[in-house]
Amino acid sequence: MLAVGVLAGLSVLSLLTYGYLSWDSLGLGPGETEVTRTGPAEELGAGAPGSQPHIIFILADDQGFRDVGYHGSEIRTPTLDKLAAEGVKLENYYVQPMCTPSRSQFITGKYQIHTGLQHSIIRPTQPNCLPLDNVTLPQKLKEVGYSTHMVGKWHLGFYRRECMPTQRGFDTFFGSLLGSGDYYTHFKCDSPGICGYDLYENDNAAWDHDNGIYSTQMYTQKVQQILASHNPRKPIFLYIAYQAVHSPLQAPGKYFEHYRSINNINRRRYAAMLACLDEAINNVTLALKKYGYYENSIIIYSSDNGGQPMAGGSNWPLRGSKGTYWEGGIRAVGFVHSPLLKNKGSVCKELVHITDWFPTLITLAEGQIDEDIQLDGYDIWETISEGRRSPRVDILHNIDPIYTKAKNGSWAAGYGIWNTAIQSAIRVNHWKLLTGNPGYSDWVPPQAFSNAGPNRWHNERVSWSAGKTVWLFNITADPYERVDLSARYPDVVKQLLRRLSQFNKTAVPVRYPPKDPRSNPKLNGGVWGPWFKEEEKKKKSDKSKGANKQKKNKNKKKAN
Repeated sequence: MLAVGVLAGLSVLSLLTYGYLSWDSLGLGPGETEVTRTGPAEELGAGAPGSQPHIIFILADDQGFRDVGYHGSEIRTPTLDKLAAEGVKLENYYVQPMCTPSRSQFITGKYQIHTGLQHSIIRPTQPNCLPLDNVTLPQKLKEVGYSTHMVGKWHLGFYRRECMPTQRGFDTFFGSLLGSGDYYTHFKCDSPGICGYDLYENDNAAWDHDNGIYSTQMYTQKVQQILASHNPRKPIFLYIAYQAVHSPLQAPGKYFEHYRSINNINRRRYAAMLACLDEAINNVTLALKKYGYYENSIIIYSSDNGGQPMAGGSNWPLRGSKGTYWEGGIRAVGFVHSPLLKNKGSVCKELVHITDWFPTLITLAEGQIDEDIQLDGYDIWETISEGRRSPRVDILHNIDPIYTKAKNGSWAAGYGIWNTAIQSAIRVNHWKLLTGNPGYSDWVPPQAFSNAGPNRWHNERVSWSAGKTVWLFNITADPYERVDLSARYPDVVKQLLRRLSQFNKTAVPVRYPPKDPRSNPKLNGGVWGPWFKEEEKKKKSDKSKGANKQKKNKNKKKAN
């Protein structure tokens, strides 16, 4: 503890001395695969005429930071290990702590506070979706000739037909609309009696595909079909959002073979699911080679948030879990694999955020980013491919004004700059500040999974002094968030609180509507799907217009 504290102090001194961090900068304005490394596409380069790269973005669900072989996991991931080793590992890479927020930021390049999705996730029964006035990544790629396909989990809302993936830029969609569901039957119950089928092909329920196939394998088969039928001379964008390894914990029996020694049943099932996912990505990579895409392709792999220990995931040695703003909730497994990379086999420790993929991929695709689109992401291709410094110096992890307020938070605790009762988190260079209630804060070591059932006795906990609502960490020196420096560096706290306040001035109102009873799948043929009909909206508007006319006529008569 003392050593880390000294290291943190030395880090601060070196930053101020050598100019890596200044007060001005703190207040900135708003299965194995055999991989071939060289080929014609590399000679052309990603930006050469006619060389628009094929883009394959693979998003895993709830994969913990430790849950990959090259991070020391006991779970074998030979495909991920090999692809990452021959590409660029992203070891300072951040996402959001839950499903919807990460997906919305990936597809728009905007923070949650700029889309109205800053609270929780989109629930199945909510009349809510990614706001329709937001331009999406597939829409921008279509403008420059890309064929766009999505396979897997959407989770960006579906209450209106306009919210569906095929209306948001994808030529085709095969997958689920909700956040989770049975891997074999594709049924999901949101609450007792509110249950429905959730597998779609484009805009219709995919009953014909309901053959009891495990979703990870089924989605991979669909990807193979898309690659086999497309012309590799024309650019393609494939967004593969696997359901794995999100709960419910289910996997085909053969994948348990290497993990029967794991006593904890959740961890054992989770391991089997991850083994199946690793094999699926191997099959996707082989298909890219078989059908002629690989040499001019960019494969990006990312988890959408941290792991959930109670559901088998591990973020050790990071603190916290999915759903929290501790590093274990937001620091993700990520890498880029491509023959187009200049510095293959390297590690990128520069700051990268999931919003950065939007401008990065549009630029690689030779597209244009409209000046009126206020993006929060940066083009980080040269950072990844060539090892240059990242243009990103800060990340707004989030500001959630309606999350449960911290009881002892106040404006006074925030030096009159910020109400520390509000849940928020921000990163500026090496510093990270959290306010309010950051969420479950245990460190969960591997020993916690040693017993048959969940065991929290092995967890490391910290009992904070009563009333604490502000934390400050030097993440570079202390990535495990063990030494709170908020009392030692109040000036840094104030600078970061001011930055939070600046961001908050640009926030749009939160979109988190109450449940709509019309969402019940029983009213929609037993299927989860759009329930808000435009006809109903027109009828209501017509009625209101008619009522207004009658009122006007009555008023005229009274006047006469």
